[in-house]
Amino acid sequence: MKDQKILLTVNTSDTNEIIHPSPTVTSHSNLSHMFQACLPITTYCVASIIMTVTNKYVVSGGFNMVFLLLSVQSITTIGFLQLFKMLNLIQFRDYNHEEAKKWFPITVFLVAMIYTGSKALQFLPIPVYTIFKNITIIFIAYGEVLWFGGNVTTMMFISFMLMVLSSVIAGWNDVALAIASIFDGGYTYTMSESISILGYFWMIMNCISSAAFVLYMRKRIKLTNFKDFDTVYYNNLLSIPLLLIPSLLIEDWSNENLLMNFPVEQRQVRIWAMLFSGASAFAMSYSSAWCVRTTSSTTYSMVGSLNKLPIAISGVVFFGDPATVTNITAIFTGFVAGMVYSFAKAYPNVLSGSRPNSPMITSASSQSYSDATKLDEKLRKP
Repeated sequence: MKDQKILLTVNTSDTNEIIHPSPTVTSHSNLSHMFQACLPITTYCVASIIMTVTNKYVVSGGFNMVFLLLSVQSITTIGFLQLFKMLNLIQFRDYNHEEAKKWFPITVFLVAMIYTGSKALQFLPIPVYTIFKNITIIFIAYGEVLWFGGNVTTMMFISFMLMVLSSVIAGWNDVALAIASIFDGGYTYTMSESISILGYFWMIMNCISSAAFVLYMRKRIKLTNFKDFDTVYYNNLLSIPLLLIPSLLIEDWSNENLLMNFPVEQRQVRIWAMLFSGASAFAMSYSSAWCVRTTSSTTYSMVGSLNKLPIAISGVVFFGDPATVTNITAIFTGFVAGMVYSFAKAYPNVLSGSRPNSPMITSASSQSYSDATKLDEKLRKP
């Protein structure tokens, strides 16, 4: 959360007159502050919805050149970064080969994350995709417990249970089908059922790779001392060869396949959608930093949780995903889970603070490190 600045006003006059601020001035100041906070939040929400919808549009309909799509997005983001830097709207450090070598392993995890995410979005409806993304939060939280001495509070654990519940509700039909097929050896999957199972596979891979990316980046970021836009710049710049080379080597660049992926009647729209999704990715990066800078990390976390609801609804509106009772229940449960988690991160002592001895879930190694640190501090005291 941002540090609060305290302004001290010194009265240098001979009298002890108290000057009350004008209500009009105060009102204008509040409106100005509210506008400054709402603008980055709105930008972030709109950009994330647009990016999800455009990505879904591009990868739908048998599109099989995902590496090309992600290459275009990274190149577009680099172009916007350079343009905004030239206009003095943002600042980031110039390319350095030694820093790039240190950061390159993180980019490998990033490429795995965005590729598996695109494949999952290709085979799953947007509401299901959005709900299952919450599982990444659980992986990251327990990864921090294992490797960084983090802890899981009671409220965080409650939010995790709600996340799991929402995922089970969202995929219940497919889960029930998979369980039934185990007991029925002669059962054969239809094409749509096979596609759903493939989508869940990519979704699980995306959750694992996303958590690995975040945890490894946290571990390595101290070596470079990168700021927000330094990270965005190096992530996108180093990912270009990792995406473009596989596209040229693995993906089918024949005229027939290009015609299938870019049919004449949709070619211009699909190309513009690819560029637009890259611009949306940059807008998300820019508005994320803007939101944290003008509001707070807590507000940003809350906005991220609230934003899952309109993203899920966008799948129903733009792609005709079924608005069944099951889907609506899963979306709402996932929304509540995200809000509980954000509140738990913002106010970690709300439940544990009332019970000082309430247990925190920590790993054995991190707990031993914590205990050793406390013992060392006691021995150093006179």
